[in-house]
Amino acid sequence: MSVTDIPDPERPGASDQPWIVLRAIAVVGIALSLFQLYAAGLQPLGLFFQRPIHLGFILVLCFLIYPVTGNRPRGVIGWIVDGVLVACGVLVGYWVPANIDIIANQIFPRSIDVWIGILTILVVLEGARRAVGLGMTIIGALFLVYAFAGGRGELPFLADWMPGILNHRGYTLERVASQMTLGAEGIFGIPLGVAATFIFVFVLFGAFLEVTGAGKFFIDLAYAATGRQRGGPAKAAVIASAGMGSISGSAIANVVTTGAFTIPLMKKLGYRPAQAGGIEAAASTGGQIMPPLMGAGAFLMSEFTRTPYVDIVLVSIFPAILYFGAVYLLVHIAAVKQGMTGMSAAELPSVRSVLVEGWHFLLPLVALVALLVAGFSPMRVGFYAIVSVVAAASMRAIWTYLANGPTAAGLVALCRRGIALTLEAMELGARNAVAVSMACAVAGIIVGVVGLTGLGLKFSAMMIAFSGGNLVLALILVLLASLVLGMGLPVTAAYIVLIILVGPALTEEFGIPILIAHLVVFWYSQDSNVTPPVALAGFAGAAIAGSKPMETSVQAWKYAKGLYLIPLFMVFNEEIILGGPILLVIWSGFIAILALVAFAAALEGFLWGPMPIWQRVLIVPAVIAIFWPDLRVEAVGVAVILGLLWLNRAGSRPGTATA
Repeated sequence: MSVTDIPDPERPGASDQPWIVLRAIAVVGIALSLFQLYAAGLQPLGLFFQRPIHLGFILVLCFLIYPVTGNRPRGVIGWIVDGVLVACGVLVGYWVPANIDIIANQIFPRSIDVWIGILTILVVLEGARRAVGLGMTIIGALFLVYAFAGGRGELPFLADWMPGILNHRGYTLERVASQMTLGAEGIFGIPLGVAATFIFVFVLFGAFLEVTGAGKFFIDLAYAATGRQRGGPAKAAVIASAGMGSISGSAIANVVTTGAFTIPLMKKLGYRPAQAGGIEAAASTGGQIMPPLMGAGAFLMSEFTRTPYVDIVLVSIFPAILYFGAVYLLVHIAAVKQGMTGMSAAELPSVRSVLVEGWHFLLPLVALVALLVAGFSPMRVGFYAIVSVVAAASMRAIWTYLANGPTAAGLVALCRRGIALTLEAMELGARNAVAVSMACAVAGIIVGVVGLTGLGLKFSAMMIAFSGGNLVLALILVLLASLVLGMGLPVTAAYIVLIILVGPALTEEFGIPILIAHLVVFWYSQDSNVTPPVALAGFAGAAIAGSKPMETSVQAWKYAKGLYLIPLFMVFNEEIILGGPILLVIWSGFIAILALVAFAAALEGFLWGPMPIWQRVLIVPAVIAIFWPDLRVEAVGVAVILGLLWLNRAGSRPGTATA
């Protein structure tokens, strides 16, 4: 496979469906994208208009894309079930905006509002089951059961089964339905609000970049820059995944997009199949923490912490560079150990030719960053970024048309292609938004129950009790909880659930600044992509590499070690996020880089040359010392690491060892 042969990424709901259903999906998806563009760039809407209408569109799309029968034809019964659910989705999107004046001015909810609320909860849970997975639905249902479990609730007998700290008064069906659907503290709360504004418009931005060929440009550029180096395809996978991850918004989509040709090339170069799949999975996971887009979680983080999105982007640049630097170094060490060489110039495109062909794809990213820095809201930035993509692609197409000799037939073909690509991007963006919006809707249920019952404070108390007030143990508990949640939830949903439950304890009881607490949870929420036994990105890499899923996941876990160490460094050296005296910031940045280099060397037993076991053993406590919140201990750790690395360098010189 050549570098320029790029397969289409997996499309959500790409199973065989009748043409009329595919046409309906396209029409609804395009209508949703137009509605979102109108709200983002022309006329902002109130939350009780934007969020319910968005949810209504998403539910209709969800039940069209994901049949009740799974991959089998719907049949008569399936069409009846899905037809009713599509109608319910329309009703959910219509009800609150149409009755907002009555709902806002009533003291007690009407019976019809309660019944529509119950219906909304049920269809949201079913939509999440289809689009996100059964785990999300089960978690949402368990939180609802918890709301009913109390002396005054619908399920008072369950109160006897709960520990004393978890007991509460219990709530009626009417109270829970009202909390979930008639205010801004349930389904129509912050998570869905972020999905209906910031997340959707940037998912749509990524879709426009994808259909116009930006993915091919970034991948070719990565190959042109690194292909001649040792382990070139693996290093190209790291760099390409940094760019593609932000665009796709999904580590798994990143793996199947870039990995379809980086993995075969890595295998051809000498990497073991499991190693190639693991490298791609680790690099693709890093795309979710790479500015400026950082997946969907960064927008939620901005809303939760009341921190401008551009500030989150700026403070995340250095940690993201550390992560990709660690993966890149591990890839380089593996290539040197195995005596690999790079690809020949004939097999690679030149940087110059790639830039000449696709330089216009850099303009939207430059515009995006410039608008964020200028202080525009993320939703308006996303709108103008989409406009800039369309403008850049149009100018490029017009230039090519004029250069090849303008003709009437060519102009008609050019216009048709432009319209077709625009409609394709709008449909793709809507499809890609279904899963994250459904996850955010169920997350709203969780947020509503936590607020209603005070569960967040109770969970914080349990966390403090289990950790004994020790911050390191508390962070390990967060890591374990994120891994368990990641087995059934996508990254964004795992982040929302986890930050709701452990956020108060991390900030109020352990004194971690709120932005760092959110960043730590956000980073740890990524670990389900690369950590066995449920490493979703690792499994995708294994499928392409033809290797064993568990072996590939272990390799992904090894190459993604920065995902666990860098958040710890944020906690104990918070100046790299929050800033401080310039010398302290420089020192912290230096020791962070040194610690990751040392850890990579200890992990592989190699840097400039083979590393004896006694050196690897000594490096581990020295790395721990660097994380210690004491400048003297840090200095000792730095001295030990520098001494050991000097010994490794001296021992690898010609005549001493093979470099």
